[in-house]
Amino acid sequence: MQHKPAHATEYSPAAFELVKRTSLYIATKLGDLNDDIVIVGGLVPSLIIPQEGPMQATTSHIGTMDVDLGLTVAILDDKRYTELSERLKSAGFEPDQNESGKRTNQRWSIEETGQKVTVDFLIPPTQDEDKGGRLRNIESDFAAIIVPGLKLAFMDRREVKLEGTTIRNESASRDLWVCEAGAFTVLKALAFRGRGENKDAYDLIYVLQNYGKGITSVFERLKPLLGEDPTQSALKILEEDFTSIDSVGTKRVAEFLGDPENEDIRADASGLVSGLLKLAKE
Repeated sequence: MQHKPAHATEYSPAAFELVKRTSLYIATKLGDLNDDIVIVGGLVPSLIIPQEGPMQATTSHIGTMDVDLGLTVAILDDKRYTELSERLKSAGFEPDQNESGKRTNQRWSIEETGQKVTVDFLIPPTQDEDKGGRLRNIESDFAAIIVPGLKLAFMDRREVKLEGTTIRNESASRDLWVCEAGAFTVLKALAFRGRGENKDAYDLIYVLQNYGKGITSVFERLKPLLGEDPTQSALKILEEDFTSIDSVGTKRVAEFLGDPENEDIRADASGLVSGLLKLAKE
């Protein structure tokens, strides 16, 4: 996965809109493979938390610059990955390149009117030696990033309807699976420990602050996952990195929003995480 911009000011509504239109385009191309994929990452908060209408969040989510597609392990067992990669190629996607010009088989891209959107492919560990962040080479030009805990996104997900226009300016409406708040909390905590990105800390706190009725609603989604090892690892990370106003996680939320010393932001973040952990321990 690419390095994420460290500050909210580096994200633009136009780039976010392009990501949503790309996601809708992907959904039109992978309809009968829908059960094998789930949207995870920075697009999730805006899909599971209303951004407009009477139930909208008090603040809008800052958005994202890429699409993260989680793949089920079954796609390997049944070799449906061939169909997935062939359809994406025919739709105009191709492996992206890193800053050194080397092809990135785990990240594909598509360009429209001079603007590029990237798609990262993720897969759960399937072997004892699998390590988070490493690549699983699936085909000669298709790979996926191994993400511990990704299986939870298939256990805690919901179908969301995307409507609007695709990046090809086609009007469309499609349902696709999106990671729910419980699994999202686990994945973001694990991601933060792995790479320490400000954006991961922000996404995590945004969901705790704005999902449903707040942390109680998040916990209802998290509760069925408490027996899973990745969940317990995530809870430990949350306690270590987010329960003090001086913790690395809370300070990076504030830094992302423009002021790492803002005690109000840091106190809100630590309070939300402490409240969630209290529910998990009861």
